[in-house]
Parts: sequence; C-alpha cells; structure tokens
Amino acid sequence: MGIRITITRFHKPATKNINEELQWLGNSLGLFNLRDKDKSCFRIFIELLKTTKQGTPLTSDQLAEKLQLTRGTVVHHIHKLNESGIVVQEKSGYRLRVENLSRLIDEIENDLTDACKELREIADEIDRKLK
Repeated sequence: MGIRITITRFHKPATKNINEELQWLGNSLGLFNLRDKDKSCFRIFIELLKTTKQGTPLTSDQLAEKLQLTRGTVVHHIHKLNESGIVVQEKSGYRLRVENLSRLIDEIENDLTDACKELREIADEIDRKLK
C-alpha cells in the first residue's frame, strides 16, 4: 500500500497561536477536512503528537477514552493518518512516525522526492516508447 501525500498551500495564520498553527499545518498536509465538525482528527493528531514526544504509543481504545470519541471515529481517523504516512502502528498502539514536527516535514519531503523520482523514471520510459 502506498502513502497518500496531500499538500495544500494556505496562507499562514496571522497570529502566533499554537492551535491555529497546528491547525494550519494539519490542513496544509491534507489531514483535516470540513466534514470533521468536532475536529476529532485534529484532536487525535495532537494527542499522538504529545504522547509520541513522551515515547508512549496509544491504542485506539485509549485515544477514544481520552478524547471522549467513539472507537470507530478514532479508527477511521487513525486509518487516514496512517494512509498519509504520518502515523505508524506498533504492537502497543499508534504513534506519530517521528518524534517531532520538523522531522515529520523532513520525512514527508523525502517521500515526495522519492515519489517524484519514480514518476520521472516512468515518464522518461514512456517518452522513449512513444518516439
């Protein structure tokens, strides 16, 4: 299964409010959408960010209990975060792929670079065949 990377350019928040900056980062990475009225994906992302920094993966049940969400809602959003390559599953639960946001952006940049290299190779091969 591949990683789904979505990057959308939004204007940076005018104020230096950590919640607005985190929301902007998540929106820019295509993590949150308008249908998520109670911001449950954002809340899961924040909780995983905090616990990853502490080195403690969380199960979907723990996330559901901590955030007062249904397990189904948590699993739905975890699946989306996993599909984007931001969250990984361990035996003991889920955590962010890396321990901080700067490294996360570095990892996403590497994923994008790798994907573009593969696309270029295939494009070059197709171009040669079409000559």
